[in-house]
Amino acid sequence: MVGKFLTADVAIVGAGVCGGLLAHKLAKQGLDVLVLDAGPRYDRAQIVENWRHMPPANKADYDYATPYPIAPWAPHTNFFLDNGYLIAKGPDASAYKQGIIKGVGGTTWHWAASSWRYLPNDFKLQSTYGVGRDYAVSYDDLEAYYYEAELEMGVKGPNGMEIVPSAPRKQPWPMDSMPYGAGDRKFTEIVKPLGYENTPVPQARNSRPYDGRPQCVGNNNCMPICPIGAMYSGILSIHKAEALGARVVENAVVYGIETDEKNRIVALNFYDPDRQSHRVTAKTFVIAANGIETPKLLLLAANDRNPGGIANSSDQVGRNMMDHPGIAMSFQSAEPVWAGGGSVQMSSITNFRDGPFRSDYSAIQIGYNNTAQTSRAGMKALSMGLVGRKLDEEIRRRSAHGVDIYVNHETLAHPDNRLRLSKDRRDALGIPHPEVTYDVGDYVRKAAVKSREHLNRIAEAMGATEIETTSYFTPNNHITGGTIMGDDPADSVVDGWCRTHDHENLFLATGGAMAAAGTVNSTLTMAALALRAGDAILEDMRHG
Repeated sequence: MVGKFLTADVAIVGAGVCGGLLAHKLAKQGLDVLVLDAGPRYDRAQIVENWRHMPPANKADYDYATPYPIAPWAPHTNFFLDNGYLIAKGPDASAYKQGIIKGVGGTTWHWAASSWRYLPNDFKLQSTYGVGRDYAVSYDDLEAYYYEAELEMGVKGPNGMEIVPSAPRKQPWPMDSMPYGAGDRKFTEIVKPLGYENTPVPQARNSRPYDGRPQCVGNNNCMPICPIGAMYSGILSIHKAEALGARVVENAVVYGIETDEKNRIVALNFYDPDRQSHRVTAKTFVIAANGIETPKLLLLAANDRNPGGIANSSDQVGRNMMDHPGIAMSFQSAEPVWAGGGSVQMSSITNFRDGPFRSDYSAIQIGYNNTAQTSRAGMKALSMGLVGRKLDEEIRRRSAHGVDIYVNHETLAHPDNRLRLSKDRRDALGIPHPEVTYDVGDYVRKAAVKSREHLNRIAEAMGATEIETTSYFTPNNHITGGTIMGDDPADSVVDGWCRTHDHENLFLATGGAMAAAGTVNSTLTMAALALRAGDAILEDMRHG
């Protein structure tokens, strides 16, 4: 069988939030866009059914991956079952067991939709505080693209509220925030006398009908799936791009990248599920996979001209892996709280996102988890051997009093936090698994001492009993840094437009380009960077 030969103006690898937004933007300008994704297409109704029929223990432990079947040719991670795809090593291996999905639409199928802008100082951490790295762009460079992303994704935010610190805005959020549910209202009331301002989280979730999507009705299972499509996910941008003529090839596992004598990219090679190889040519190429899969592909695709990997003359591909290491606490509160009214994440304490202390230890975000406590309450009550009315009463009590809170920490870019290709584990197509060595560093550990003090203060104020706190750092799936940006080609992979220093027609529109993790969810920033890359691609096309 002879493999397919496909061609386009722009070939994009990855049909998640970055690839989807970029494909839609370019298709709107009349470009012939081809998108390749390693995973299958998912059907929303089927995923909802998968979730409903998942074992109670999985739901109680916040298993968001199992509803998404793993294809042998496109394995993704399952933190709950630890399927061994992502190999995490090092002092803080627990903090890098990320949750990602391979499939058309990407990991935003099962995200909390938190859509924060980074602060201006997040872009100049080194020049302001003498730690970490600076971006190759400023906040002002990205402000218009933040708003473009907010419009495309449909982000609601606290219009009319004064929140400090907050990123400066030229326009209001496209939608106003929704009212808090009972849990967020109670939490806000309790922490305010302690000096904590618990404020609304900007979210890509409709507070009114918007862009063909309905208003959120508070089903509260945004993770793993919004059953009605009120929450944005990359699949929505893919659908828009396809309506404008973009082509999407699912189950297409890119493994090779061809270069010419000028080191321009001339073709991609991908396997189908039967390991039949196919070839794609284009004028411009974009890798828009997540911050794990992008460096993995670049290392895998090493060729004679680029023996260390594509775009890797700096030896920075796969280095500087970052996330937001977390500490979690759960307990029973003295008074009823009733988590679960509204979406899974509605509020956050951001008093500590910025300040001179960042020269010494990391900034943090403190959050209240609004996920309904019913599954956990049920499993715990059953483990107590209760039956009948006593079982029912205990489930109700625990559902009302159960509280989850957490602290997320910023990490610094460090080259030793590194992704490599596994030497002994391969998937069904013979492609090596990714292996990450990870150490959060003393910058985070110093902050974590204070973080535990914050959590204990809040727990005491809530009359907490049965307190459980993680003794280790947890992952948050905010994957940044593996293809880091910078002005100097000697120590970075891409420039401020996400164009690779080594290949003028290859862009990396991914969170991996981010040079600092900040304290909040990275999705909106990676989306803004992808849209900015789109303008560079359009400019190339006009002059090419």
